[in-house]
Amino acid sequence: MILPEKRDPRFITLHRGGTLTDSDHQLLALWAATCAEHVLHLFKAVQPSDLRPRQAIALVRAWARGEIAMMQARNAAGHAMAAARTLRGAAREAAFAAGQAAAVAHVAAHELGAAAYAIRAARAAILAPERDLAGRLECAWQREQLPDAIRALVLDDQRLRNEICWFVFDG
Repeated sequence: MILPEKRDPRFITLHRGGTLTDSDHQLLALWAATCAEHVLHLFKAVQPSDLRPRQAIALVRAWARGEIAMMQARNAAGHAMAAARTLRGAAREAAFAAGQAAAVAHVAAHELGAAAYAIRAARAAILAPERDLAGRLECAWQREQLPDAIRALVLDDQRLRNEICWFVFDG
């Protein structure tokens, strides 16, 4: 499970009673897309003709630019996750990362799901002795991509939800 039982108001938009601005919601979606895209090659290597995860990433970016409705990105999230279900290993985790990224348009707190699945994909792509290092490097790379406007929010979210995200944000 990636989402907490009680929703954090910092990840609920202003018009729904939370404190998240539209611009920060868009930045969360773009960061999640960047995290998912970084490991997308792991899916493409196994399923080169399946465009669903790629499309999910493209559509959440289009949503962040105001070019499509939220429901289009949300639907793409479901399709990307469906692409993951029959797979194992790094390809599966990468497709889930893409699905989680697209779901940010609907629920901003999915941003951490995209990052966590991307870290799991990076770990799964490496032989066991180096998996921890691969996960730490992926996490560090993701943090370098964080826009300043959402950096503190995401880092605090990682701290708060690390346990339900398989402890991938340790170290």
